[in-house]
Amino acid sequence: MAKSTYSMCKPGTRCESRRERMQRAALAIACAFCLSAAPPLPVSASTAPAAADAIPQVVVTGVRAGPGLWRVQRGPAQLWILGTVAPLPKDMVWRSRQVERILGGATQVLVAKPLHVGIMRVLWLMLTQRDLLMLPRGRKLKDVLPPAFYARFAVQRARFTTSADKWERFRPIIAMAFLQEAALRSVGLSTRLDVAAEVRKLARRHEVPVEEVKLAGLRDALDVLKTLAPGTEQKCAAAALVTVESGLPQLSERAQAWATGDIARIRSLPEAAEVGACRAAVSGEGEAAELLGQMRRTWLARMEESMRRGGSTLAVVGMDLLIEPGGLLDGLRARGYRVDAP
Repeated sequence: MAKSTYSMCKPGTRCESRRERMQRAALAIACAFCLSAAPPLPVSASTAPAAADAIPQVVVTGVRAGPGLWRVQRGPAQLWILGTVAPLPKDMVWRSRQVERILGGATQVLVAKPLHVGIMRVLWLMLTQRDLLMLPRGRKLKDVLPPAFYARFAVQRARFTTSADKWERFRPIIAMAFLQEAALRSVGLSTRLDVAAEVRKLARRHEVPVEEVKLAGLRDALDVLKTLAPGTEQKCAAAALVTVESGLPQLSERAQAWATGDIARIRSLPEAAEVGACRAAVSGEGEAAELLGQMRRTWLARMEESMRRGGSTLAVVGMDLLIEPGGLLDGLRARGYRVDAP
């Protein structure tokens, strides 16, 4: 008798390999950490949910320079700062002649140490700390989310997946990270275009030393997820869901604005009430608030250290950390540095 096989995939659909599922789980952990430690990107509160086929894909192809750089000065020392955003258009190739010119005379480059969550680490987490990612056994999202919230989630899940029970056993913030990543792919956006990695390559080509700024590791991400209050998780899950429902056009516009160097447009994008509620909850909560503060303090300390050394430094920093009220640019000005906008 032939041995029977069983597949979880529906006829006519492509089935993900185990490796692909683990890669997506790793990405979801990283995204969930970003949702809880740094709230979702601004979206318009007035934009109504649109049908999936009504949202145009981001069409930004070819070589793009991105925005100009901020210049920080005190005496002979200078610091050049490149602000980055995510997600970006998936088919975009980044290249900045200004960055290459600065690297020609730079003495060092500062980049954040990447948060790597490998496949083996995901397997280890699933075995040893399953409760950080999954709901208690026997429970599903529909059991823990308010009915109206779950109904909205189910509508969005149907837009971007073919499975009626996908992500049901994950805790809300992880499930929303999966949903958000699927929604971004559908409109041609990706979180995988790593501008900092490209700057690393350019620095090696110019023989400029690269120093990593350690901001957060896997343990920090797990601590945030472990201590996140249910109310805060609910607020940040709601912020992620409203981003999927009505914020994709704004995310596309933000990505295009970065590609074309329009910082004023990035600053002007409005923020939904749900995003503000998540931000306020995170800012007032233990591990997440401490981690956000630590990230800002660490960047400022490393920037000031580079200025004391003299020479010319190039730093690659997330745009939100730079331009937010009380962010890094404000912090540098408060410390007496001259900061020139691009």
